[in-house]
Amino acid sequence: MSVTEHLQHLPHRAPFVFVREVIRIEPGRVADCATVFAADDPTFAGHFPGNPLVPGVLLTEALAQTAGIAAASGFAEGERPLFLLSAIRGMKFHRAARPEEPIQLRAEKLAHVGDLLQFQVKATVHGATVAEGQLVLSIAPPDAAPAAKKDGTTCS
Repeated sequence: MSVTEHLQHLPHRAPFVFVREVIRIEPGRVADCATVFAADDPTFAGHFPGNPLVPGVLLTEALAQTAGIAAASGFAEGERPLFLLSAIRGMKFHRAARPEEPIQLRAEKLAHVGDLLQFQVKATVHGATVAEGQLVLSIAPPDAAPAAKKDGTTCS
């Protein structure tokens, strides 16, 4: 399955898709992905001028999208539910990530109880841990968000 096909299983669309590459998947269990934040991204005009850093919330979102890819890969086409971020647990930021640095993203499922999936997540740059913690995704009811069509628009 291509990166584009994996990303189709997320409800996100540009400019809020932060996963740029799907490296490896163990269906329903693990996703290894990668991203890079471009130096000319408007975010860095204010975060922080002269010393740009990737915001922790964007790293967390990229990790949540990686967890969503891992979760979705465990369901058959046509049966994939919508996954929503429900909890952030113990997220720690060990060092700054900067524009143009290649960031490796990993999400590994720890538990699946009812409609909740818990993932251990980690972001690294050149092998050094940037961020790590646990994220909980929930399986949303079918009417929770508009379904995304293949062309990137949504059904209303």
